[in-house]
Amino acid sequence: MKKIFLTIASVIGIAVGLSSCHKTDVKVNTELTPDIFPQTPAQYQAASGAVYIALRSDYTGAYFFSQSHTTDESVLAVYNTDWIDGNRYQELHRHTWTKDNSGISGVWYYLTNLIGVANQTISIFNAAPASSAKSTSLAELKTVRAFAYYMMMDSFGNVPLDTLYGAKDLQPTAPRAKVFSFVESELKNSLPYLKTDVNTTTYGLPTKYLAYSILAKMYLNAAVYTGAPRYDDCIAACDQIISSGKYSVEPMASYLQMFYPTNGPTTQKEFIFAIPYDASTNGGNMIFARYNLNRNLGIRYLYSGSTPGGFTDPVINQNTGNGLVNNRPSGPSMTTAEFYANFDDPNDIRNKQWLTGQQYWQDGTPIMVSTTNAGYDQFYKGSAPNATYVYPLVLSQLTFKPRTGTNSDYDLGRDEIAWNTGYRNNKFLADYTNPINRNQNNDYPVFRYSDILLMKAEAILRGGAATLGSTALSLVNQIKANRTTTPALGTITLDGIYSERAKELAYEGWRRNDMIRFGKYEGTWGLGKTNADTYRRIFPIPTSGFQTNTKLVQNPGYAN
Repeated sequence: MKKIFLTIASVIGIAVGLSSCHKTDVKVNTELTPDIFPQTPAQYQAASGAVYIALRSDYTGAYFFSQSHTTDESVLAVYNTDWIDGNRYQELHRHTWTKDNSGISGVWYYLTNLIGVANQTISIFNAAPASSAKSTSLAELKTVRAFAYYMMMDSFGNVPLDTLYGAKDLQPTAPRAKVFSFVESELKNSLPYLKTDVNTTTYGLPTKYLAYSILAKMYLNAAVYTGAPRYDDCIAACDQIISSGKYSVEPMASYLQMFYPTNGPTTQKEFIFAIPYDASTNGGNMIFARYNLNRNLGIRYLYSGSTPGGFTDPVINQNTGNGLVNNRPSGPSMTTAEFYANFDDPNDIRNKQWLTGQQYWQDGTPIMVSTTNAGYDQFYKGSAPNATYVYPLVLSQLTFKPRTGTNSDYDLGRDEIAWNTGYRNNKFLADYTNPINRNQNNDYPVFRYSDILLMKAEAILRGGAATLGSTALSLVNQIKANRTTTPALGTITLDGIYSERAKELAYEGWRRNDMIRFGKYEGTWGLGKTNADTYRRIFPIPTSGFQTNTKLVQNPGYAN
């Protein structure tokens, strides 16, 4: 089986589920006491399950949206009255969010809940007898908690450091630099106990190389977080991964397959840490195709059980025929013209993650869509608005100024022209293996080896010392040799690194991090994003945060 299933012991699951709403000082009568459970590696893994479920729960949801929809990488538009959702997506895109934006509140809840579940499980493990299994499992959980604090520090800046389960006192907001130091020390203290195995037994679990990956990312951004650059430390952390010999760049022929619903521990050379998703389980869904796949392409990519039935060339929206099923993706999200401009090499395999221009069936036949004259164009002025209109499916590039006549300059309209606006990312291919629902089996990479090579190259260009016989240019060309047939680069600049990161890591949750580090976050892009407020490099602490902790201090620039 390709997936790693994280089983939760029932006693741990019950404790985690009830601790947030019941007294914790009530005596528990159970035979499962810390002196007998957990003890074995399998028991520790079972008892750790709640933490990994919490990690999985919203990483590809609210957290991804905060890291992508606030950048030029993606925008979720409005279609008349569809997808307004309290303007949450428009606020993210245009950098006009407040502390009451529901998306940002979702990120705060996701991360604080993850930390809370980790704290509780760590407290249970601390009470168990000493053993190597205990030491390793504690190190793994502390690495997950450190990663959660890294995400909080990166997103919210100054956050409370609350690491003791059951503590009565509320923790005040800690300076960003202090959180940085905590995460750094936590990871370094965990390193001696983390595994170095890279196989099916460690897939989806923290290893020594995950800890080094987080450290590398921290050190690369240290000038942003603390004001003091640490590029040599970034290079040293990258070298720990590179020198291990455990990873390599995926060849051009199998690059796209890395992200397919059939990916997993036996197919990856590049995944240093991935979050396993399974369409049949709850506790976190991976539903990228719902947002990113054009809604007329459900049949083409077998979305959620869609099938062309007996037709060899079905017309989309025709609901008759031998078994034709046309389940539609929601399809509101697309990339911007500014981001897509990075994909300027016609020989690059990474171009194929995008759906652009005219769309075809597998045999090369153009995809046709059936609607009406008014259904195709809501501004149709002819005499036959309800007459059938069949057209070839062509996806058009998003422009900075959408069509006139719609409700706002963020509204694309509600017709076929609107729904076919925007180039769509199809990197995490719709799950053709799952005909039951829209959930996907695509495991989601958090750190890949190519990111390590790009981080090291960037750190060298920013002033770090080259090591292991590599240069910034050779590191970038190592990736490009496996992505394009175009000859190797002769030179590389920081702008070149920035563009290469866009190509390589599109829709993998790092664009906001990159834009801030490169000073691009205050730019202009997409559907009217012009706000250049620099304080928006960190999000406001949401209202829900103050409701549970009165000692918090709001980030500068935001109203309390």
